Amino acid sequence: MLSRDGWGGFAVLAASLLLFGLTLGLKDNPLVPFGPGFYPRIVLGLTILLSLWLVLADLRRKKSESKPEKLNYTQIVLQFGVFGLYCAALPYLGFRISTILYVAAANALMDPPRGARGWLRVAALALITAFATYYIFERYLQVLMPRGRWTGF
Repeated sequence: MLSRDGWGGFAVLAASLLLFGLTLGLKDNPLVPFGPGFYPRIVLGLTILLSLWLVLADLRRKKSESKPEKLNYTQIVLQFGVFGLYCAALPYLGFRISTILYVAAANALMDPPRGARGWLRVAALALITAFATYYIFERYLQVLMPRGRWTGF
């Protein structure tokens, strides 16, 4: 029997398979090396794999491990608040600085760092995430990321 996680994974799997099938009907443009379905197929393919993994992991889970976790609504509200601040900061601080601050804050809220090594992990994750995302979108995909009004960065 599937838990809520398993059913959620199953729903995402079904929706992703449907959407992936719809991308197969998109017409390619002979003047462009990648058609309009190229990137959606990559994202949907990863989503299919991850949701299938979730369903299979849920099926393999032992019944004794099926204790429901109590939801921490305060944590959920805090995460939405941090994300709202991130969205508000984007036009002023720009993508790179806002993303570094957002990833660091979200990470520290989810797993509060203990000591200097924990803070170093938070900082490293924030820097790597922000600059890897920036590099992939700006340099590889040619998608311009927001520049900050205050920073020009």
